[in-house]
Amino acid sequence: MNYLKAIISLFEIILYVTGIIPVNTDISYGGNKYIPPAVSTEMVLTENGKTDFKIVTADETDICTETAVKELTDYIERISGVRLPRIRESAYNSGDKAVILGNNGIIRKTAPVDESQTGSEGFRIFSNGKQLIIGSAGSRGTLYGVYTFLEEYLGVRWFTPGLEVVPENKTVIIDGNIDRVVKPSFSIRRNDCPGTNDAYRARTKMNVSFWNDMDDYGGALTYVLWDVTLDKLVPDTLFDRHPEYFAQQPDGTRSTDHVCLSNPEVLKIATENARKEILACPRKAKYIHIGQKDNTNYCRCENCEKIYEKYGSVSAVTIIFTNAFADALDDEFPDFTFTFYAYGETDSPPSDLTLRCRDNVAPVLCGLHNACRSHPLTECGAVDGDDSFLNLFGENEPETAEDFAGWVKIADTTYIYDYTINFLNCAQFFSNFETMQQTMEYMYDLGITGYIYNCGDGHEAAFNELRNYLLRKIQWDVHCDVEYHMMDFIRHYYGEAAAPYIREILDIQTATVKATAHAFDFDWHYQSGFYSPLNIIKLDRLWDKALKSDITEEQLFNVETANLSWEYYKANLFIGKYSFLNPFRMKANEELYDAFKEHNLNRVSSFGTIPDKSEIDFIKRPFNWK
Repeated sequence: MNYLKAIISLFEIILYVTGIIPVNTDISYGGNKYIPPAVSTEMVLTENGKTDFKIVTADETDICTETAVKELTDYIERISGVRLPRIRESAYNSGDKAVILGNNGIIRKTAPVDESQTGSEGFRIFSNGKQLIIGSAGSRGTLYGVYTFLEEYLGVRWFTPGLEVVPENKTVIIDGNIDRVVKPSFSIRRNDCPGTNDAYRARTKMNVSFWNDMDDYGGALTYVLWDVTLDKLVPDTLFDRHPEYFAQQPDGTRSTDHVCLSNPEVLKIATENARKEILACPRKAKYIHIGQKDNTNYCRCENCEKIYEKYGSVSAVTIIFTNAFADALDDEFPDFTFTFYAYGETDSPPSDLTLRCRDNVAPVLCGLHNACRSHPLTECGAVDGDDSFLNLFGENEPETAEDFAGWVKIADTTYIYDYTINFLNCAQFFSNFETMQQTMEYMYDLGITGYIYNCGDGHEAAFNELRNYLLRKIQWDVHCDVEYHMMDFIRHYYGEAAAPYIREILDIQTATVKATAHAFDFDWHYQSGFYSPLNIIKLDRLWDKALKSDITEEQLFNVETANLSWEYYKANLFIGKYSFLNPFRMKANEELYDAFKEHNLNRVSSFGTIPDKSEIDFIKRPFNWK
């Protein structure tokens, strides 16, 4: 670490903030350039309210394939006014025009699906002028193929649970020479948002629901126990009789903050309680989780300390415990996966690679909560919670990226548990749009198995709807054209006329945070970057143009809601009408509060709702509304 480099970095930031050097707003959001489907040979599915096509499936189908048939039939009817008839494979004549779904004899003969290329959830879309085939090795893959066909070839969009776009066209034409094989980047994908239901999860190809089996949509990954679970497996009520089951603190006392995972009696108790939970679970869950409480008061007893030292990480005890936990339950529940958090003190994997996870044990890697989101994960080593000069302005080793690279060496299956908002300041702009695709692509290249996003629902974060949409796209395909999907969303959600202004705002804010600050998930700072006076004026003008654009009332409401993150920023830094020099500053703060409530924004922090207006002192900044 070099103080001279840090000083130079700070000096550059000062030049950006003062406007002496302009911030480079040429932002690339990542991915391969999107190429829209071309039509080399026309294949007419419907024409002027008529069709020659039938939907064909195997004679025997499961409920998920039936959902695929229904979704395809319903949406084509909504687009064209034509409802395609459906027949079974045994009634199909080889010369008939058909849309053939699933994994049946026709598909195996005409366009077989190679599961080694698609996996169980990927698919093949094939057309030859008379047949459109959407085939998969698994029925959920068939369903995802239908949704991809509807979206990419027919123009259907599921932007949010409340914003669906279905074009109307009595004549539906596709290319008669399609041959496309698709496999998802991550086999495990989760990203809920406000209003999410099973149908929306399926349409956006999210296959983790935690608590719903989603049988109609081919099932989903569900848990018997998830998140903080050790308090259920080893209840705190045991503490009075058996304090040795719980974490010893540095002063020698015991605490229920953590469990002593090296105690063999703890394993027996946890295993028996897990068995009861599995047998009583109303879901078809095949996952159970080892999750510590949200603190770092882990066990410092002699046995645990020896294991930490031997393997070079606090995570070693958790790995050994989970392996033994899985071994104890494996005979009775052979198809279960046992996951555990690599979180907080257990972020880092063991340095001794002889300690490996069993093949049915998977770490859930939470280390991104430490990492900067405005700079590439593999380049920026700044760590959340450290306000030291060298951490903020120096060149640090990218320890989070290195931790992930270590975990994949000792575990066959690994899941990312992601956070991409500022929990302490969810109302302010969070600069992660440029790095989302880079981060996920890095995870994919490492061999990470799954990607679970935690912040989509329940957090009223700035631009969260856009963030959710893009994250879902990247989870499915880490190489997707993020800019294409971003503009597609912005035009529909904020309005065609407002879209250029919203995009320029995103570019300026992303570039400014990148040039002048770091973006952390648990950052107490109430600013989102440091803007030059000229860029503040420019952003004000862009927001004004977006708000005055010729857009629908619903789109205007969405623009107004997004604009409140900028107003929140200015109010916290006493900018413009929120300046201490303005005698009406308190009134401006009160109006901002009213606007938050009118736009259903009830939080400025994820850790509590905005108090009642009567409890607010409007001389204080809105950062204090919690």
